[in-house]
Amino acid sequence: MIDFKNLPSASQWNKIGVKSRHGINIPLASLKTAQSSGIGEFADLIPLIDWCHEVGFEVIQLLPLNDSGTDPSPYSALSSCALHPIYLSLQHLPSLPGNPTPPDASHLNIMPRVSYLEVLSLKLNFLHTYINEAGSDIIKSKEFQAFLDQNQWLVPYALFKVLKDKLQHTPWMSWPQELKTPDFKKLEAEHSQEVVFYLLLQFLCHLQMIQVKEYAHSKGILLKGDIPILISPDSADAWFKPDRFNFTLSAGAPPDAFKWDGQYWGFPLYNWEDLKNEDFFWWKDRLKAASNYYDLYRIDHVVGFFRIWAIPLNHSPKEGKFLPENPSLWVPQGKEILLMMLKASQMLPIAEDLGEVPPSVRTTLAELGICGTKVIRWERKYDQGGRFIPFNEYPVLSMTTVSTHDSETLQLWWLDPIEDAKEFCAFKGWTFSPDLSYDHRLQILRDAHHTPSLFHINLLPEYLALFPELVSSHPDDERINVPGKILPTNWTYRLHVPLEEITRHEALKKAIKAILK
Repeated sequence: MIDFKNLPSASQWNKIGVKSRHGINIPLASLKTAQSSGIGEFADLIPLIDWCHEVGFEVIQLLPLNDSGTDPSPYSALSSCALHPIYLSLQHLPSLPGNPTPPDASHLNIMPRVSYLEVLSLKLNFLHTYINEAGSDIIKSKEFQAFLDQNQWLVPYALFKVLKDKLQHTPWMSWPQELKTPDFKKLEAEHSQEVVFYLLLQFLCHLQMIQVKEYAHSKGILLKGDIPILISPDSADAWFKPDRFNFTLSAGAPPDAFKWDGQYWGFPLYNWEDLKNEDFFWWKDRLKAASNYYDLYRIDHVVGFFRIWAIPLNHSPKEGKFLPENPSLWVPQGKEILLMMLKASQMLPIAEDLGEVPPSVRTTLAELGICGTKVIRWERKYDQGGRFIPFNEYPVLSMTTVSTHDSETLQLWWLDPIEDAKEFCAFKGWTFSPDLSYDHRLQILRDAHHTPSLFHINLLPEYLALFPELVSSHPDDERINVPGKILPTNWTYRLHVPLEEITRHEALKKAIKAILK
């Protein structure tokens, strides 16, 4: 038995309660409704919350919502705190006399994938017009002033965005020297009017997400966010306080069984000593911003807090090394950072601890009361011939799932590598068939919801795939991202059918209730 009252995460568990919870995971961008503009929007979460409440889900996990500029990857953020205005619901902006009418986006809404740059351009053009009409009234509100006073990151972020616009979105490292290391007060005064636009956009994003969270709570739904461990080198954070980052090294992953040549991510490492000397202010500010919108959060690549693969800039991942180099420092460093994060926020973290992770990392997570992640297909005893771990042996402090946004869907995994699916069938006592049947898919999802884990969360499309009319006839179209590859399909995934059709699908509701029963 776990004594939750004496864990370092006790206050987080006390806030939400210790019980088994079930939910879905979805990139917000992939939702589509009759009111959206070619991409999922904050307000689209309201009908999704209603549907989750109806079928019995209690958690909605979202991929990062941070502003990533013109990059559709939500993990390539221009800001550690700012929300992406591309998700603003134009139909739900504060209505004032003389407000412009949102543009017709029907041509974007029928597209099978997110036309990211087109959607972004359409929305920003309209938002400039809207702010010109409504901005002065919003600025006068006490709520806006409080938002401005409570978020120190806002003005540097807005300045960065203004300069990005003026310099054709070139990386800040290539800007003129006077803008790379500027007099920020002088710069703020010079661009005060343009800065207001981005401040107001963040306030509007904030209002819509606060409404979503309040509505979710009214329906007994918890929202789970996603905190990427790293941030783009071309970000407001890196520009404003470059001393917090090491730009001579890139984070990545060493060669392994899944990728023989390793991974080069292009994100700078942290100067942890500098961050520690300022009492981890940057991380605390980041968690404070996220806690406005989420009850739980995914810690991306948690092993990176203990040790991270550091690659000399523009070199092969094979030339990297782990930092700290001394393995005896890994646990003390990771534990210190995670304890800081627990003290900084009442959100409950759930760690992404997939891949080759030292056993000491998972031991530390358990000591702190932080759940790890169990992907059924990868939960195997590799030191005993690779046999699948029985579901009843999963730890309580974990989240069970069948796939991730970076992995193949269940359908794709069933087809390749086919030996894995055959071994899984042997584990289950099934006769293998290359077609993943309705009954077998239903049983796998049911298994994922009946392990001892406290959390059971799957990508929404995994449930939709029970019914062919709700997903694409081409399984590859249902994949969200292929890591390590630059593909036009990465991060442009949209649900095959509108949310209205999903929420009306009675057979789907019945199937999900059977899965959760």
